[in-house]
Amino acid sequence: MSPHTRTRQPLSTAPPAPPVATAPQAADEESQARDLPSRRTALGLMGGFGALAVASALFGTDLLSPSAATTDGDFAGETLKVLIPLAEGGGTDTWARFIGTELSRTIPGKPGFAPNNEAGGEGISGTNHFVSSAKADGTEILVSTATTVVPWVLGRKAVRYDFDRLVPVVANGTGAVIYARTAAGVRGVEDLLDRPKRLKFGGITATGLDVTTLLAFDLLEMDVEAVFGFEGRGPVNLALQRGEVDIDYQTTSAYGPAVEGLVKDGKAVPLMSLGQVDASGKVVRDPNFPKLPTVVEVYEKLHGKAPEGPKLESYRTLLGLTYTYQKGLWVPKDTPKAASSLLRQSADRLGKDATFQKAAAKVLGGYPLVADADLPQRVRTAYRVDDAVREHVLSLLTDTYHAKID
Repeated sequence: MSPHTRTRQPLSTAPPAPPVATAPQAADEESQARDLPSRRTALGLMGGFGALAVASALFGTDLLSPSAATTDGDFAGETLKVLIPLAEGGGTDTWARFIGTELSRTIPGKPGFAPNNEAGGEGISGTNHFVSSAKADGTEILVSTATTVVPWVLGRKAVRYDFDRLVPVVANGTGAVIYARTAAGVRGVEDLLDRPKRLKFGGITATGLDVTTLLAFDLLEMDVEAVFGFEGRGPVNLALQRGEVDIDYQTTSAYGPAVEGLVKDGKAVPLMSLGQVDASGKVVRDPNFPKLPTVVEVYEKLHGKAPEGPKLESYRTLLGLTYTYQKGLWVPKDTPKAASSLLRQSADRLGKDATFQKAAAKVLGGYPLVADADLPQRVRTAYRVDDAVREHVLSLLTDTYHAKID
């Protein structure tokens, strides 16, 4: 029985006579009678709603929820629904809410901003949900980070999304520095090879952000013992101070408070930055650490030649995906170009605003908000993962670090 169906009482053969109404009561009932629709009108309305429901079932819910008007250069009256596939309070959540708030104020028409966290499965669940249900009209936006990109690179079974089916609106990167404990006998990069005892690396998981550092060790041909299971880079740093691990990396935002004091006291030495990938696909120095050589430069110093082959391609590819383009906002591929371009152009204007840059310095970690006209093509190139690269990464993780990839 429908929740709107009324149960009718059986009619008796001899209904009691109704009471005689007083004048006010009669007038009130007369008023109600005038307000009630006729049986024919009611049936017509019910039929109309029924037809609308059938049409909605056959052709989708757009009849009940009209599509957004986002192709006229004005998002007035719309709301940006931003899906954050990770829990509230983390770095990605903070980034997404800050950028989303500022972007909604910059887009013509000043649309509303509605962030929605869908945590689960290391970001996979929420991202899967977005690609299967998001409207391609420019109002529904996905947040990506290295946490969701690496499972895609590894081809994990749970991943049902493909970044080739999404269009980037904005990207923002970060960097990292590899440093070592001086008490472990490391004073410079020359002490990384031909060691009497392997250096011990502290990691969180081989199939997360750590993978890029593991690929750096692989490229440099370092013999490293890895211990995984730490809850974050902070605990790893503390373990290094206690002498439990010998080599670590810290991202740009954490490097200052976590490492600079140790360097000043002579307890640690910065060795190299992971670097950045430029527009031509070359690994270049990190602008936040211009005095530190990149992993590629360190290879040249240690081996007397430039690196090449699968190890270099794998490192360069993952460096771009997990650091240079670490975080981003995306819309479905079928989004009208007028809508996606307006979002990107608004983000580009926002990123160039001096007031925003000052306010965003801490959140962006000293790296620009990138949304120029060439961004879609650069990201498309960066996200092109060759089979040889994928196979090399999988082999390194499973054979050397005994990682289980489901």
